[in-house]
Amino acid sequence: MNLVVVSNRVARARANEPMTGGLAAALLPVVEKSGAVWVGSSGRVHDGSHKDSFAEIEALGAGALALLDLPAAHYGGYYEGFANSALWPALHSRSDLIRVSQDDYQSYREVNAFMARSLMRFRKPDTAFWIQDYHFLALGAELRDRGVRGPIGFFLHTPWPARAIISCVPHHRELIEAMLACDLIGFQTDDDCENFIGYLQSELGLAVEDGVVTSRYGKSRCAVFPIGIDVEKFALQAAKASSHPDVSRLRRSLNGERLVIGVDRLDYSKGLVNRVNAFDRMLMAKPALKRTVSLLQIATPSRGTIEAYGNLQSELAKLVSDVNGRHGEVDWTPIRYLNKGFSQTVLAGLYRTAQVGLVTPLHDGMNLVAKEYVAAQNPADPGVLVLSKFAGAANELTTALLVNPHDIEGMSRAIATALSMPLTERRMRWEAMMRKLRAGTIQQWFADFIEALEDSRSCNTTSANENDVIAVGPPDPWPRQAAGSGSARFH
Repeated sequence: MNLVVVSNRVARARANEPMTGGLAAALLPVVEKSGAVWVGSSGRVHDGSHKDSFAEIEALGAGALALLDLPAAHYGGYYEGFANSALWPALHSRSDLIRVSQDDYQSYREVNAFMARSLMRFRKPDTAFWIQDYHFLALGAELRDRGVRGPIGFFLHTPWPARAIISCVPHHRELIEAMLACDLIGFQTDDDCENFIGYLQSELGLAVEDGVVTSRYGKSRCAVFPIGIDVEKFALQAAKASSHPDVSRLRRSLNGERLVIGVDRLDYSKGLVNRVNAFDRMLMAKPALKRTVSLLQIATPSRGTIEAYGNLQSELAKLVSDVNGRHGEVDWTPIRYLNKGFSQTVLAGLYRTAQVGLVTPLHDGMNLVAKEYVAAQNPADPGVLVLSKFAGAANELTTALLVNPHDIEGMSRAIATALSMPLTERRMRWEAMMRKLRAGTIQQWFADFIEALEDSRSCNTTSANENDVIAVGPPDPWPRQAAGSGSARFH
């Protein structure tokens, strides 16, 4: 059977393409090897005058990458509006930042419908669709409305909040009912899955037994699939990247200093302000550390036209300037702050260079930067991961130094502890985390979800006349035009 993966963001297998963890970087290796078709936004829009909205369809390993120009009339309301000014803050438990209009919601639904129409190009009797993330909560229902009876899966890469928070989103009931058109709905953690099930029971009055709920679309199964990374590939990449010019320049510039690294999108969910404040507090509490350690914070800008993001960028820039002005000297800068992205190759080398990885989001679905930092370490002399207990990765990486990102004093002490940790303890903690990563790779996550989707659809009594067994492979022939253990836990 053919598998079509759908997401807003996509990635290409280009060595120098900037990537900072996240969905696109995670999916790339498994899509390349599985033979799936990966459909997503090209990053451009169209005015409706073109008959075909697919800008490019190209080979991607054993499969294909199909890039779609989204409708200009609705893109802003869909992406910057409803998806990232209503859903994103709610999913990260920041209901105070929700800013949305009825037009934004209408645009969100229009783009979901547009994507469903476009996906019909790849539909065959044996096609399965796997929808990724909050941009397309209504896509499963749109596909069903167009007669799709084959398997549809959905995976949420962000957290799913408590019922009281998600209920702040306009049209929340309509959207969540639309999600139930999917045979399998996957989450990163048990808490996320339980919050979703709690909503179904409390708000929709639906009975859920062993993670299975019945709606007008048939049966949907809710399950947990912690996403992983390609561990061995990333470790090898990190070892090779030590000779990369950017990495070599960084090492030379340190002059024997130790390095703490943070790599994030510039987003309020990442806890960047608290992180800088904690580093500042450490230097004030332990002045002997001055000139012996610096923080490299990479914060890739995103969604800059949204007010909350613009405010954060200004606040963080001022804060870094204040800390550097307070502690810096003519030949030493405590915080190196960069607002640009780097390729996975360079990032792997930077992670390996750093003695401490600082991953302290206020709330995160998984946070693959944490896993990448661990995988990148030198086994003979590994660094220490300081990790927020509110990141999904904390459920697996339990031998990291787990912190509360709201506790500035506690984080500052954890950074100092990481810097002074003896080699024996660092190795013990790192080896335990590597065992977790190797048991729950991105390949295992992919295989587990597909197997569970097969099982869920085969049990669904709404399945009509289509074969319900999934064997991943590309459409044949492809449309052409010029131009993770990650085992599922069921609830």
